[in-house]
Amino acid sequence: MIKSKKMLWVAILLFIVSAVMNFPFPHAIPFGETVAQVFNFPIRSANGWHYVGIASLTIFIASIFFLTRSLKKYHMRAFILAILLAIFVPAIILSTYQKTFAKGVNAVYYNDEVSNCEFEMISESTLSGECELSFENYSSKDVQFTLEFHEDYYFEDDAPMVALMNNKAPYEVDLGGKEKKIVNLKTEIDVSNMENHIEGGSASGVNVIIKSGEKMRKL
Repeated sequence: MIKSKKMLWVAILLFIVSAVMNFPFPHAIPFGETVAQVFNFPIRSANGWHYVGIASLTIFIASIFFLTRSLKKYHMRAFILAILLAIFVPAIILSTYQKTFAKGVNAVYYNDEVSNCEFEMISESTLSGECELSFENYSSKDVQFTLEFHEDYYFEDDAPMVALMNNKAPYEVDLGGKEKKIVNLKTEIDVSNMENHIEGGSASGVNVIIKSGEKMRKL
């Protein structure tokens, strides 16, 4: 079934490189973007091209090419299997690592899909903010960490929303061993000196930064 072992090993190597670049740890962004930021490599171009994503996709396509060329038959089956592995394996590996070997904040799972914030004006100069954030500690040991909010701005005129919760940051969070908890945070924000601020609204998929000692994760 194998026509060329050399091409097969090249395919496996390229597939691993692509998978590592897309691995969502220690931050929510792919590992390739984390490395690019460390070395000050550009992640996106001014016109919106995502360099890391394009590089990862190119490497993955190259791995598929060498995989199919290395086999005598079952090309379509190999292609489908590679797609499924690329989609599901990183999440499985991450979940397994956090549930078995990870310690401290590395063992903390943050479910941004069910986390949200609500904002409303309670007076002419005061904005009320309340967030419900879902965390789970996969470790059997207690974890303590601080939390603050962050958000990406795509336009200069965008008014900050979730980041307004940082007026009382950092927040202290405690999770017991194997504990799953909804962390509720409330604050009142003085917006009297802000030229551009929200009047109210809600946000889902909230981005947070958790820290414990020298360890930091952007989720």
